[in-house]
Amino acid sequence: MLIKNIPVRTGSGDQERRKVVLVEIPTYENILPLASGYIQACAQEDVEVGSAHTFEIVSYPVTDDRHKLLEELAGKYAQVYTFSCYIWNMKLVSWLLKELRERQPHAHYLLGGPQVMNHAADYLADAPDNVYVCNGEGERTSVELLRQLNGPSPDLHQVPGLSFWSADELVTTEPAPRISNLMEIPSPFLTGVFDGQEFSMGILETNRGCPFRCTFCYWGAATNSKVIKFEEERIRAELDWIAENGLSGIFIADANWGQSPRDVEMTEHIVQRKKEFGYPLVVYMAATKNRPERMAQITEIFVRGDLMVTQPISLQTLNPESLKLVDRANIREETFVELQRTLREKQISSYVELIWPLPGETFESFKDGLTKLCRSYADTVIVYPQLLLHNTPMYGQREIYGLTTEPVPSDVSEAEVVVATNWVTKDECREAYWLYNAMHTTYNMRGLFLLSGYLDAAGIVSYGDLFADVARYFRQRGESDVLQLITESLANLTNYDVLLSGKIGHMILSTHREEFDKVLVDYVTAQEWWSDPMARQAFEMDLVARPYIYRESVRVPDYDFTEITVHGLGDAESFIVEVSAELAALLTEREMLDTEVEGDAVTGRVRLRVNHHARQKMPYMPQRSLEHNANYCHGTVLRFREILPFVEVHPSDAVQDAVAG
Repeated sequence: MLIKNIPVRTGSGDQERRKVVLVEIPTYENILPLASGYIQACAQEDVEVGSAHTFEIVSYPVTDDRHKLLEELAGKYAQVYTFSCYIWNMKLVSWLLKELRERQPHAHYLLGGPQVMNHAADYLADAPDNVYVCNGEGERTSVELLRQLNGPSPDLHQVPGLSFWSADELVTTEPAPRISNLMEIPSPFLTGVFDGQEFSMGILETNRGCPFRCTFCYWGAATNSKVIKFEEERIRAELDWIAENGLSGIFIADANWGQSPRDVEMTEHIVQRKKEFGYPLVVYMAATKNRPERMAQITEIFVRGDLMVTQPISLQTLNPESLKLVDRANIREETFVELQRTLREKQISSYVELIWPLPGETFESFKDGLTKLCRSYADTVIVYPQLLLHNTPMYGQREIYGLTTEPVPSDVSEAEVVVATNWVTKDECREAYWLYNAMHTTYNMRGLFLLSGYLDAAGIVSYGDLFADVARYFRQRGESDVLQLITESLANLTNYDVLLSGKIGHMILSTHREEFDKVLVDYVTAQEWWSDPMARQAFEMDLVARPYIYRESVRVPDYDFTEITVHGLGDAESFIVEVSAELAALLTEREMLDTEVEGDAVTGRVRLRVNHHARQKMPYMPQRSLEHNANYCHGTVLRFREILPFVEVHPSDAVQDAVAG
């Protein structure tokens, strides 16, 4: 996507102005380029710099053709190119930089962003005389660099927060003071930078900084834990611009949305604009972790306004030793359990985020954490691989904690995945990923949801031990396409891709549903606890209650049911089943059935309708790529409560009489 802007200030003619091209390479297309917008807005407001330059923002997603992007950039013949550098695009940026320098050797190139700041020795290793690194916030450094480059005798030593080569020496100037009044930064929304362009996703900052100092995170470490806010009037005006310009979504780029009481008011403002203009359609945020009541309030406002269907809960780990080592104070366990209960009562989805393997975390503590989350009725648990990020305290602690990393196999991303620590070996690290994938398929995706809950509550097998056993079985069984996907992801580190959970959901809840049924049947029938009648009943109910991720007709599983009776399809979306009163009670206990019901007076059985409604689901489009479908499925995984079937008492004669009585 090309964004071209006419400068606000006029000079002696565009032919005498120096052209500046600001390059953004986001993960998805049509995302509003906020970082480049800030730089352009600041430069245009400066009388000297604004009158001497023209600006264009070029934004291409990392998935686009790199050669096409190269030709686009080279054809601009700019005097200055700036690049926003992140872990997910750095290899691509490095390639573009190399190619552009060969074609445009007299241009100047500025690299900025969390991946390059304070790492000039790595990214300027070939001692270029026309490539610079910005260390810190980019607005002041960029404007001063443009001022110096446009002068008759540029002195880059006058540019704060800059690294560059001079006289065979790598020079780093004094850091630019942190911007203490964010209102010094003109709004690119309100000054016309983004006018006339089409975006799908807007990015909005209401503050900068983070009050927490988690060692694995760049946010707080880079900002000395002090939060600085934009004024409310400006935020409201920017939200108005987003709504009036029809942006489908907003990503709130604050470290902790909900930390401030004013965030509730801003949430209500977003919902009000949605009612007036029809946009935005969805909101994404990084929720604060120590204001659970306020976050529940905010999420409910968004949900009732049809802007959000799930709440993220970033726990990262439940291990006290690990929390201490990474300098993180988590939400209290009892508070988390109460928050989960509140969200369930309001029928709001949520998902818990964990990171593996953090320092101090062992295989057993990780397994125990998963057990605790399942016992607290967590909707969905997402585990992210630990990435070693530049400019975080943990980056300098790799020797202390024995962090072993491996690069991901990518020509775009520079991600380093932690594969071992002082507390886990490489084999244990991989074993825990298998453990999580067993949990993801059997608990998150509801493969053995009712069964695992029964076995844990009855003291037969705990959640964690069951997942570990399923993981061992998965590793031994090789003919399944689903299990092959997991095997390959762990072998080549593509499990760092957030869409992996969506790919798994796509397969076991749709395209490979019958295949995965067979995997589950072979596993459960070989266990000692299979002799327990209630375990068999729970499993058979899991087979018919596992949700469908797309809008499609349900299919009776290819299985010889012995404990429950499947009477067939009530319609294209429903099963009619007959179960024991004991199983109905278990369904009520597991919050899958909201009615306590006695069995029929004659048969002792209860007839139920398992309604796999099409609400919130899209049809499966086989012509689209796996990546495209996985993106939808990953989003659905995060709001999984929305696609769970409705299990309800079927209104049929004797059973209906029993309910009425």
